[in-house]
Amino acid sequence: MDKAEVLDLLIEIKENYPQFDVSEENIDRHMKYLHDFPFEAARQNLQEHVRTGKWPPNIAEIRGNLGDQEARQREIDETQAYLRQREANRVKATLPPPGWKDGLLAKLRNS
Repeated sequence: MDKAEVLDLLIEIKENYPQFDVSEENIDRHMKYLHDFPFEAARQNLQEHVRTGKWPPNIAEIRGNLGDQEARQREIDETQAYLRQREANRVKATLPPPGWKDGLLAKLRNS
């Protein structure tokens, strides 16, 4: 994340939490701890915090837990792939031939 992106985040925080400190020192501190973090992940974490948080987010809350987020996204992707495969299988599925069930039951009864 570059300084302009950090500033975008801090502006959004200030808009939602007017008491938030946007001093040069605080900007530098956020830059120090957010420079290696993806901007979009930070933005999503911030937006979620704004929806649920009463107080301004700290750096840890802006960073969130990226590992958990990535794992959750992988699970979502795998689930969607599974559901697409199920739908493809459903479309290809055919009913068994007439009398198949009765023939099978008769074989089982004669065993």
